[in-house]
Amino acid sequence: MRNDLAPRLSDRARLRKEEATGRWILLFPEGLMNLNESAASILRLCDGRNILGEILQKLSMEFNAPVDFLAGDVETTLQKMESKGLIQWNEPQEAVPAPEFPTSPGTAAVGGSAADGYRPLGLLAELTYRCPLHCPYCSNPVWDKSRAGEKELTGEKWKEVLAQARALGVLHALFSGGEPLQRADLEELVAHAHRLGFYTNLITSGLGFSPPRAGALKEAGLDSVQLSFQAAEEAPADEIAGIKAHARKLEAAQAVRSVGLPLTVNIVLHRDNIGRVEEIITLAESLGAHRLELANTQYYGWAFRNRSRLLPTREQVLESSRAAAKARERLRGKMEVLYVIPDYFYDRPKPCMNGWGRRYITVNPYGNVLPCPTAYSIGNLKLENVREKGLDWIWNESESFNRFRGTEWMPEPCSSCDLREVDFGGCRCQAALLTGNPAATDPACGLSPDRPKLEAALEAPGTAFWDYRQNP
Repeated sequence: MRNDLAPRLSDRARLRKEEATGRWILLFPEGLMNLNESAASILRLCDGRNILGEILQKLSMEFNAPVDFLAGDVETTLQKMESKGLIQWNEPQEAVPAPEFPTSPGTAAVGGSAADGYRPLGLLAELTYRCPLHCPYCSNPVWDKSRAGEKELTGEKWKEVLAQARALGVLHALFSGGEPLQRADLEELVAHAHRLGFYTNLITSGLGFSPPRAGALKEAGLDSVQLSFQAAEEAPADEIAGIKAHARKLEAAQAVRSVGLPLTVNIVLHRDNIGRVEEIITLAESLGAHRLELANTQYYGWAFRNRSRLLPTREQVLESSRAAAKARERLRGKMEVLYVIPDYFYDRPKPCMNGWGRRYITVNPYGNVLPCPTAYSIGNLKLENVREKGLDWIWNESESFNRFRGTEWMPEPCSSCDLREVDFGGCRCQAALLTGNPAATDPACGLSPDRPKLEAALEAPGTAFWDYRQNP
């Protein structure tokens, strides 16, 4: 440990006590950590003024315990936080003001028999489906021309949605799209979410993220930015995006860092770029990213339409995962490297969104409320709308959120599987797309009777051309 330096929470971490529960939590980009009393007391002293010895002395007084007894717990906690990039070590300061993070209003306990044990933690606010890019792996819906002219939610309605989400206990507001920077009222919505006590995240292509707008969003209370890239080099990146965008994304990354916002770089992997993972990691390092998401394509929306063009080989997946694991060890404590293995190359399904209707709420640009961002894939699922119902009722009572909660809906082999409370039967949208039945066992599972349908997709010959995403 660095006995002569003072630990402080990193710029991307926010420590807060929840009034409704009395528990301390640590919030960071797209994640949170529930803290016990000991960890909370340690982190409250990580203000950039107290060196390790002073922290131990103050904790000794608080808990009436010998310093030697506390030292191991403190060291373990600080090492864990440092490995995740959530604290940093500096020369002791006279005073280091903590980032302003308003006390949240008291949040209601989740009620209703349907939602017992379930609490939403994240709200994905898809502000618009408009986007300057045409990425062929976009998970937004493939557009039906008959839907043209649907009205996006107004800013005032979004403010109501945000307030209802906080009342449910939601902690993260993730502003997404399409491209959320297409909304002229984005700063106003971020400021409103900040006042409500959300940890605010912007998920963006970066086009439109100028230095003045970066400053305005930071001033409004934006906590972190996730910036997408299509490849490490300009020519292939622009080909995938469908427009010349890479150079502007590099400028956006500089704008993010110039105002001191934490940066996550996200790259969707597919056949054309998965062999360049090492170059992608180098790019993220050069941009000063705190986090890199190497997310293999999930086959929904436009990605499902382009599946045969996007699917990598099994050898490409294995090689790229090895490169990511090597970088994860090398960059531990400097940049988090997350690698998401595609379901198609695994024999167990992932717990989609931590289970259906358990932790996340998505509201699309037109007010439809979804248990996951791609639940529109399930054609016979009745989606409620915030123009007609409140989020509390939708979360607790709606058919859409209750349809695949728990395990009673499960068929065999899921219903008797020892892992049914771990993977929750896999992805309902993937089951719907591959089998026509959203209640079927996810074909990503090796025990699924429909597994051959997934295997057939892997063996199908790839196409040569992209079917580029179009705006609604």
